[in-house]
Amino acid sequence: KPNPTVTIVNQAKAMYDGEDCDYIIGIGGGSPIDVAKAVSILATNGGKIEDYNGLELSEKPGQPLIAVNTTAGTGSEGTRAFVVTDEVRKSKMLMVDSNSLAYLAINDPTMMVGMPPALTAATGMDALTHAVEAYIGNSTTHGTRKDALLAVKLIFENIDTAYTNGSDIDARRNMLHASYYAGCAFTKSYVGYVHAVAHSLGGEYNVPHGYANAVLLPYVLQEYGESIHKKLSKLAVAAGICTKETPCEQAANAFIDEIKSMKQRFGIGNTIPQIREEDIPKLAHYADKEANPLYPVPVLMDAEELVLLESMAISLLLNFLIVPFFK
Repeated sequence: KPNPTVTIVNQAKAMYDGEDCDYIIGIGGGSPIDVAKAVSILATNGGKIEDYNGLELSEKPGQPLIAVNTTAGTGSEGTRAFVVTDEVRKSKMLMVDSNSLAYLAINDPTMMVGMPPALTAATGMDALTHAVEAYIGNSTTHGTRKDALLAVKLIFENIDTAYTNGSDIDARRNMLHASYYAGCAFTKSYVGYVHAVAHSLGGEYNVPHGYANAVLLPYVLQEYGESIHKKLSKLAVAAGICTKETPCEQAANAFIDEIKSMKQRFGIGNTIPQIREEDIPKLAHYADKEANPLYPVPVLMDAEELVLLESMAISLLLNFLIVPFFK
């Protein structure tokens, strides 16, 4: 399933116990690898997965985990983050735990040859979101900035080829590298409001995570405004959209516009049709609780401002303009 649940984690843990397993192999995209991480933590630390909702809450290293990645998007095979949906509360629990790191990660581009174009696009946009949010945040290092820039470069150079010709091994390999580098960047520097809102939408409506990120990314970048123009201009240069001589604001806007064009080429819309207006305050609360104060976002927003972000899908659907966060 696109968003692993507490029930699935419990079923997997019961299988682990019943078969007297010594280690865990997670094969697939972010969802099955996240389940494997959850079982790994439970196997050595005990309790319920709900006990580990938060930052570094386990005490012991997880049971040895081999992560075999089959998509180029989440980077979960190389990160300390995993997400599990609480079906009762209809919210996503974000665990950031170094004890969940895979013992071995395997990235083989031949396993992605049969991935459908729509999934190729959504997972690729997920990796792009990881790289961008890690780069524009306020908790970066030389290493995370380098990884994020490289990821953006590889994605812009290869995602269209991987989308139109899934059997192109070079494009698949480069997208895998991009996904991994983006994962390395955000597991240290974290993400931002795109992920916080996407998680709230995924928990409530089971919207696939990569798709939600793709819908939201350009509009959240617009709302950050000039605070990220300089950083976006550097991403635009890495993407090959602009040169170093291009003015920052022009380059930043060109980068956002190219993301919008990319979405259009891949058939990714601008709305989340499932969203209901009466749910927006609750969704904004979940996003606010996840992001603040954990995510080092370039511009801090509160729950009231996040309501506007959650409302974006409805506003766009009705062809209204987004209400700016900041005058």
